[in-house]
Amino acid sequence: MHIAYIDCIAGASGDMLLAALLDLGLPIQKLQEQLSLLHLPGFELETEEVLKRELRATQLHVKVVDHETERRLPEMLSIIQNSDLPPHIQTQASAVIHRLGETEARIHGTSIDKVHLHELGGIDTLVDIVGFILAIELLNIEELFVSPLPLGSGFIQSAHGKIPIPAPATIELLKGIPVHKLELEQELVTPTGAVLLTSLASGFGAFPPMKIENIGYGAGSRDLPLPNILRVFLGTKKDDLPFQSERLVLLETNIDDLNPEVYEHLINRLFKEGALDVSLFPIFMKKNRPGIMLQVLAPTEHAHRLKQTIYLETTTLGIRQLFVERESLTRRFETVETVYGPVKMKVADLGEGRIKYAPEYEDCKALAQTSGIPIQVIMKAAEVAFESKEK
Repeated sequence: MHIAYIDCIAGASGDMLLAALLDLGLPIQKLQEQLSLLHLPGFELETEEVLKRELRATQLHVKVVDHETERRLPEMLSIIQNSDLPPHIQTQASAVIHRLGETEARIHGTSIDKVHLHELGGIDTLVDIVGFILAIELLNIEELFVSPLPLGSGFIQSAHGKIPIPAPATIELLKGIPVHKLELEQELVTPTGAVLLTSLASGFGAFPPMKIENIGYGAGSRDLPLPNILRVFLGTKKDDLPFQSERLVLLETNIDDLNPEVYEHLINRLFKEGALDVSLFPIFMKKNRPGIMLQVLAPTEHAHRLKQTIYLETTTLGIRQLFVERESLTRRFETVETVYGPVKMKVADLGEGRIKYAPEYEDCKALAQTSGIPIQVIMKAAEVAFESKEK
């Protein structure tokens, strides 16, 4: 399976995304030929090789001859639906553009047919959206993964006057997506970039297990203190790799004045709020006072809620936040029958046909409590039953 990972070093826009796919080796003439099925006159594609902070990349220019760029949503959809593009491409492109228009309408408090689609209304935006969808198909990319997205700050001039960065439409589209802040007063992720990635990507986070075959670099138009590029890694999915990677947040705080009885309640609540793991470590703090380090591992989208819980339920005044990459073995659950009752087994894949396994503690505990049989006996019986089943 061909997959791609988009590393958004300095953000993402429609032209940067399409430029990176062209840089992978997709002939621009082939893309232009497919885009001609839109029957949309007044544009042509040009690429040039540029240096961004001494890194080579491809920059895409959509040369617009017809400057009638203020097209509303129904007209944009009509262009796609009346084209000779394959039906599935029409469906994808229409869904992306409709989502962008719907977001703009909600932000500006108007109907989807009346909203002034300044970003959406241009020929270049239509070309970026349809072109990116076509390029993914032409490159036989079956799954798309994306890094956490960097966001700038400040203000940008729009048809509505000055608006904050990230643009309201961008941040609305990025709900639930991992992001991080760059200390740049620049728009790094555009609404077009946001809607393409959030509509088409299978996931956001760490680099997926893959065999890299090619890398494409797409350049933005501005010069920034860092390379204004994104890069696309193209390769094949490594289905035989027994592990998966994910980006998580690690919350830490040191506490020396909390009633120890509170920790049981705290841990239970943190798990209910989405924590994957909660750990307590004895430590020595300033003035040689004994204390406890609390560590909470969780998906990034739960970080805010978990921090609020820690502040409310403990005496701490500060929390360290670290982003970590966790690699874990792929696993499954199987139920085995023992003379004492059913027990779920957790089975992890080690690759090359090897596995490791263990009975679920809670199942064994429940059977031990009802039968009076020692839990070690029940756990051993579950292991024997599983081994017999595997043979």
